[in-house]
Amino acid sequence: MADEMVRKAQQFINGAYGGKLGIERIPENGETGWNVMFALTRALQYELGITALSNSFGPTTLSTLQSKYPVLNGSTVPSQNFAKIIQSALYCKGYDGGDIDGTYNSRVQDSMILLKRNMGVDFAYPGSNLTPKVFKGLLNMDAYVTVNNGSSTIRSVQQWLNGSYVHRRDFFIIPCDGHHSRDVAKSMLFAVQYELGMADGTANGVFGPGTQSGLKSRTVATGDSNNFVKLFSAAMVLNQRPVSFASTFTSSLSSAVSSFQSFVKLPVTGKGDFPTWASLLVSYGDQSRRGEACDGVTLITPARAAALKAEGIKYVGRYLTNPDPTPSEDLKHKAIQPGELQTIASNGLRCYPIYQTFGRGADEFSYPQGRAAAQAAINAALDHGFKAGTRIFFAVDFDALDQDVTKNILPHFKGIQDAIADDGNRFKVGVYGPRNVCTRVAEAGHSTASFVSDMSSGFSGNFGYPLPADWAYDQIVTRWVGSGDGAIEIDNNIASGRDIGQNSFDPPRGPLPDTRLDSSVLTAMKTDVGKYMESIGFPNDGGFRSHTHETCFQTVVVEYDTVITQLAYRHKMRKALIQTSAYWEMRHLDAVDVSVDLEIIAEFNTTGNFRDSSTGICQIFGRTAVLAWNHAIRNGYAEGTIRDVTSDQDKYNIWRDCMDDEQFAISTVPLIHLWNADGAPGNTEEETPLRSMRLDYTESEIFEILRRYQGSADSEATPHAQKRMALYQIMEKYNSISRNV
Repeated sequence: MADEMVRKAQQFINGAYGGKLGIERIPENGETGWNVMFALTRALQYELGITALSNSFGPTTLSTLQSKYPVLNGSTVPSQNFAKIIQSALYCKGYDGGDIDGTYNSRVQDSMILLKRNMGVDFAYPGSNLTPKVFKGLLNMDAYVTVNNGSSTIRSVQQWLNGSYVHRRDFFIIPCDGHHSRDVAKSMLFAVQYELGMADGTANGVFGPGTQSGLKSRTVATGDSNNFVKLFSAAMVLNQRPVSFASTFTSSLSSAVSSFQSFVKLPVTGKGDFPTWASLLVSYGDQSRRGEACDGVTLITPARAAALKAEGIKYVGRYLTNPDPTPSEDLKHKAIQPGELQTIASNGLRCYPIYQTFGRGADEFSYPQGRAAAQAAINAALDHGFKAGTRIFFAVDFDALDQDVTKNILPHFKGIQDAIADDGNRFKVGVYGPRNVCTRVAEAGHSTASFVSDMSSGFSGNFGYPLPADWAYDQIVTRWVGSGDGAIEIDNNIASGRDIGQNSFDPPRGPLPDTRLDSSVLTAMKTDVGKYMESIGFPNDGGFRSHTHETCFQTVVVEYDTVITQLAYRHKMRKALIQTSAYWEMRHLDAVDVSVDLEIIAEFNTTGNFRDSSTGICQIFGRTAVLAWNHAIRNGYAEGTIRDVTSDQDKYNIWRDCMDDEQFAISTVPLIHLWNADGAPGNTEEETPLRSMRLDYTESEIFEILRRYQGSADSEATPHAQKRMALYQIMEKYNSISRNV
């Protein structure tokens, strides 16, 4: 909602500074935001005589302000514009700034008193003066009153921290909004370090050796009353434990501590000992703990299994797939290897599967990609021999911001959940990731347990968030165990017992060549494909497109099953690659495609000029077909006559074949895949060659083949390939069942 005084502040900024070096004009919309605060920060720097203007109220701004104007009030504000900056900032923070008339008047003074009271620094900075650190807190978007159902107890902690430590050099005023956050968590570490006696410059807000050493001798227990108890109770409050914020360690606090220790799997003492301090202050806690679980990218040999068991490990996390077709030496065994699960089980260990492609950014997560991930994980789990009831942990291995979770991660896990449900809920869904990701995915109902990447303590999704209620594994440190042949590097994980992996497996399914589809799977396959296509906007009745789901499935998957099986066998490729491209393109046909085909035919018959376009059920360009067939003939993939790619007649002839002859079009699809795998030689935009076509292509290679079918220059190629990956995995699911019957 627009605020007229904020609009007046924006008008002042634009009138006084807009267009000046380093200060751009801002919208005069009456809405507070970072753009306004940045502009006010730059305006302040300009008034201070700083030449290199910045959005950051950093050390230079603070030190310059401290040296020139350590106290600002009605008699020390150096100019009207300086006062207007203060007045404008007050309005942008929700306080009365007077008439933005350039005076530090009584209304400004009253607001300054209220602001400092809300910050908790009214005793540290009494009266109505504006000091540099308060000014820094004024020029940001932090709230100093509870917002969005903030906790009044957390706000009390925030205010106490501000009031107690604001005079220390590196402590700056934190929000008092009733919500835990990265800034609040860091301020707690500073406060602990100050109470431990660390000097300015030594205290750094990092949970390092000095801080850990100091806390090991600062156990607090029932009856104690001091600032360490107050800090400990504050840490409990910030971790959402039901305690009072107080300086006395009561029996009630002791009981709550015991409950927390039990929850995070620490020895239950009821005291604020070092392991408990550590678990409250940083996500990874006490890294000297020995967990009962681990995960890693190293092959589990009998010697390594024995070393893990001797270390007290019970549960081993291993990856279902390795998406990298050319992994480095240390990652070549990232995925479960043949015979490995039996080695794990034979040595009294249990295995819990992890599914991860790359997952290093928000753009790799979406509903279709979630569907693809789930079906790929199902197929891989069955290949390895995991039985029904196994929980698969799907990875989110990056610092996902809260908006990333909302926009990308939650739809992705909805896709996973839907695909798992369509498979009959054979497997359970787990989530691996930072605390906030795990909590939000669980709260949305998309997962049944969390594997928390707490070792990544700097992730914004870990810093300031409590351990998820449904945690199964808590990843805290990487270390080596064993020696000699048994030496292995692992991520050491605490286990809650919520998930115990598996110790019995079905025989693994090998990379067999495809066969004809078993008749028993066709109905379920058609249903699954139809459900998925509906979920991404393709109604089964076809909608405005030319063909229904029934027609496309019957044509591509059923009628041409024998042809596609023979093509796949001949070219050493998965049938699903051919089925996916052909079905996807046929589902996309509409009246415009038919109209364009007729126009091209008429134009060629009239002028002899061929205007290329995609055609037929597989939507193939004439030029693409010529290049793919020529490549196949030259490399022995197919037999035929080399065509002239510069000849309109040759391109038109093969284009008509692709349009008029469904079997020819379908037979061309695998040749296009082979051509693309070899880098699409002769194309205007050649690609990097992949490994030669094979049955064990990784997911990244499959994705590339699907993307390249549509073309690298097409802006829709990548998002379409992301959607086609899920379709591929569904097709592959039923082909896999058929070849393993």
